[in-house]
Parts: sequence; structure tokens; C-alpha cells
Amino acid sequence: MSLQEITARIAKAEAAAGRPKGSVRLIAVSKVQPNDRVEAVLKQGHRCFGENRVQEAAGKWPTFRESYPDIDLHLIGPLQTNKARQTMELCNAIHSVDRPKLAKTLARLAQELGQCPDLFIQVNTGEEAQKAGVMPAEADDFVAECRSLDLPVRGLMCIPPVDEEPALHFALLAKIARRNGLDGLSMGMSSDFETAIALGATHVRVGSAIFGDRVKPAE
Repeated sequence: MSLQEITARIAKAEAAAGRPKGSVRLIAVSKVQPNDRVEAVLKQGHRCFGENRVQEAAGKWPTFRESYPDIDLHLIGPLQTNKARQTMELCNAIHSVDRPKLAKTLARLAQELGQCPDLFIQVNTGEEAQKAGVMPAEADDFVAECRSLDLPVRGLMCIPPVDEEPALHFALLAKIARRNGLDGLSMGMSSDFETAIALGATHVRVGSAIFGDRVKPAE
């Protein structure tokens, strides 16, 4: 697979869903990918990337931004409150807002910094104990709480359970978003992004299909 093939598949899925070309943003998930692979994708003109860990993003992207200042960086993994300031200074969007304490921290820092990345609320659509995200039944209240803090909530994000039909989870996320007047839907990964696009995804997160298998760190 390659960036061109994924881009072509996204365009085909947009057309099949009757959606405008370019309505879906491809987040190239660059976590644990070596810098030469990331640079190869940058050289092809792609600028939207996703990282799971703030520390890894901080070690990689400031240098790349010296050469590619228009990089659009998204944090797609869990965020600890003590990393919130660093994340807000580094990233253009955060997809993992999942609890009131984090929302309040982001709101305080937004006042201090005078800016805030675009925010997506993570919804635990599978209600899995080991996974982050607000429960579907609590999503409306949490959206309202974030809005009351003047946070720029752009949409919702989910990661469906690996052993369940993802379409059910994508449909649930889209329903919650509609109910709350939110346009952004961060859903769909390498194995199911076409299904996500059919159900309204605005951001899909694709890693290994673009970069190749992840490189395991040396022991």
C-alpha cells in the first residue's frame, strides 16, 4: 500500500457515499515510524499527521516543521493533564478529550496561551473498561460541559472494539454528533476507513497502510 493508493481509495469512498471530493481528511499515523519514512511522505506533499504520545511528537515534529511549516499535527492518543500545555503548543488538534479534569485543564491553558487546538471528544462506543473515552450515555452532558468552558469542540472520536462490527460504532458516533450539532467525526483506520467514510467520517487515521509495518524499538 502507499499514500497514493490510500488517497485514491478515500476519493472512491467519498464518491460512493455521495460526498464532495476532499471532504475527508487523511491523518497519516506516524507513531513509532522512523523519520526517513515520515520524511518520504512529507516529500509527497502530505501534511496531516497523527501521533499517539506527546513525548514522541515533541522529539520529531519541531525539526520537521523547520522545513515544512504547514504541518497539521493531531494527537490521537491519550493525554495526561501534565502534558496538556506541551500538547497545546505542539498540536493543531487533540482527538482524545475524555474527562472533565482534562477539559478544565485545557480551558485554563487556552486562556493563558490565547489559543487552543481543535478538540474532539473521545467516546467509548464499546463501553470497554480498558479503553478511554466518555460513555455514550454521558456524551451529551460532556459536550455541553466543554462548550460551557468555551472549548473549540469540533467533533467526536471513537476506536471500536476489535472484535465487533465497526459500522455499528461509527453509526452510533455519527448519531451522537448529529444530536449535538457537531460536524467532525474522527473514525476509521487502515482496515475500516471506507466503512467510516460511508457513515460520515471527516477524519480517518491510517498508519501502516501508508508507512509500512511499525518498527519495533530495540530492546
